[in-house]
Amino acid sequence: MMSSPALRALTTAQILAEELGHDSNAIVVDERLYASSLGELITVIRELDNSLQCVMLVGHNPEFTDLARYFSSEIVDMPTSAIAEFSFHTTVWSDVGRVEPVRASLDHPRKSPK
Repeated sequence: MMSSPALRALTTAQILAEELGHDSNAIVVDERLYASSLGELITVIRELDNSLQCVMLVGHNPEFTDLARYFSSEIVDMPTSAIAEFSFHTTVWSDVGRVEPVRASLDHPRKSPK
């Protein structure tokens, strides 16, 4: 799990980590997740260690909405507390942004049940 250093994002990451059974002390704080750009977020992803199979980024809008839209045209907004999930058929993070996600989903507290 990686988080922006901003208090609200980091607090959210800590709550998520506890709920997911992840060590909140293992959260990596990355300055590039605060007041960044789509390109910078993709760079952060592409630089991830290939031994990691799953990563969660916690950050801010409008950048995270831009990132979600980049991966899925069906996601038009990331409301507060939204979680977008993307799966890729690749073994290297440097492929992300060059290959299409095989799955994309969005969930948030105000989402209407289907």
